[in-house]
Amino acid sequence: MFYHAQVTFATSRRILRQLSHDRRSVALIFIVPVVLMALLWWLYSDNTIVFDQIAPALLGVFPFIIMFLITSITTLRERTNGTLERVLVTPVSKLDIILGYTIAFGLLAVVQSLIVSGVAILFLDMDVAGPPWFVLVIALLDALLGTALGMFVSAFARTEFQAVQFMPALIFPQLLLCGLLLPLTQMPDILEKIAYYLPLTYAVDALQRVSTESSLSYEIWRDVWAVTGFIIFAVVLGAVTLRRSSK
Repeated sequence: MFYHAQVTFATSRRILRQLSHDRRSVALIFIVPVVLMALLWWLYSDNTIVFDQIAPALLGVFPFIIMFLITSITTLRERTNGTLERVLVTPVSKLDIILGYTIAFGLLAVVQSLIVSGVAILFLDMDVAGPPWFVLVIALLDALLGTALGMFVSAFARTEFQAVQFMPALIFPQLLLCGLLLPLTQMPDILEKIAYYLPLTYAVDALQRVSTESSLSYEIWRDVWAVTGFIIFAVVLGAVTLRRSSK
């Protein structure tokens, strides 16, 4: 058990060390979401009501997309450069390795969520009716959701370009159906039913509710547990589908 924990944390340290030397990835994780939120604030600088309506939901969407890209590409690199093949010949399970990835990207997600949420609330004056700390929790869950899905889809890509191609196949439909562009109740019945099977639907719903509701309702906690369940499910699938190489 102790040996497995050593491998898990060693994997986390290796991932964090590699990413720390990749300035473009660091900028994508920590700077780009802040810039996007600032652009949104600037766009609606004359209409803060609209900004307060849109910003909380996008506070979850931006980290979700970015962590999906970073995780899927980084995990794919682990296979293509032979790192995974060397690790998997040791007596450790795939779940140990996936947990190592999850811890590493989870730490990055925590820092990312703190930075983006802090900037939005403290500097961009984003006003939410609910507790500001809960916005941070949902943003963090969204980032972890993107991380878990990124690890899962990386098993089906052979190149970084193929990993990016999963964006229109897996992410864009969720963006269209999550309730961000149109309330679920106004969608055609079949699309509304599909939306309830998509994790981003619950993430966006939680952020929209916390922006307008002063108390944490049953529906908000339902969304939290739903997103958490999707994260766990994606991590398990990632462990099951993990391959040694991309060949």
